[in-house]
Amino acid sequence: MESGCIALVLVASGGIGGETALALSRHGWKIRALSRTGRNAGDSRGWDRVKGDALARDSIVAAAEGADTIVHAVNPPAYKNWAALVVPMIENTITAAKTSGARILLPGTIYNYGPDAFPIFREDSPQHATTHKGTIRIELEKRMQEAVADRVHSLIVRFGDFFGPKSARQRREGRIPRGDLCHWRGVPQTGAAEPSSFAA
Repeated sequence: MESGCIALVLVASGGIGGETALALSRHGWKIRALSRTGRNAGDSRGWDRVKGDALARDSIVAAAEGADTIVHAVNPPAYKNWAALVVPMIENTITAAKTSGARILLPGTIYNYGPDAFPIFREDSPQHATTHKGTIRIELEKRMQEAVADRVHSLIVRFGDFFGPKSARQRREGRIPRGDLCHWRGVPQTGAAEPSSFAA
C-alpha cells in the first residue's frame, strides 16, 4: 500500500541510509535516493535516484522539493574530517527542510554521552561527551534544536554501534562465525555493556 509520502534519503548508498530506505519503501513510502553517483544501490528498484552531495547545499535543497521527510544518514567521506564537515552537512539539510517543509530524521549516536548517562539512556539524559566526535554530535543536534524556531522539526532515533551481516563495523573488524560465542565490549568506567544494534 502506498502512503503517498516521499522520503529523501541522504545517502541511500550507505548502510543506515539504504536500510532505512528499504524499510520506508516496505511501508509504502516513495524513496528519493540521493548519492554522489546517482546510480542504483542494492534493492532499489522503483526508487527515484538523484545525484547530489550533502556538502552541496543547492543540490540538497533541489532534491528535497516535495519531500515529507529527509533522512540525514550521512557521514564525512571515509569517516574523517568530522570537525570541518559534520556541521555544514546538517546545516544544508536544515536549509532544505526549511524550504520544503520536510521533517528531518536523524540516526543519532551515543557519542554524545559520558559515563554519567549510564546505565539507562533517556531523552533527557545529560550529554557530557568525553570524545571529540561526541562534542561534534552535540553541536549537530544543537543546530537541529535551534532550527525549531524556523519551524524545522526533527526526529532523532538513537543507536549504539551496529553488528550483523550488513554492518560496516563487522566487515571492518571481522565476522562472528555461526554458532560461536562472542565477548561483548564493556564501557570504560561503568562496566556496562556497550549498547549495540543488529543490522540485518
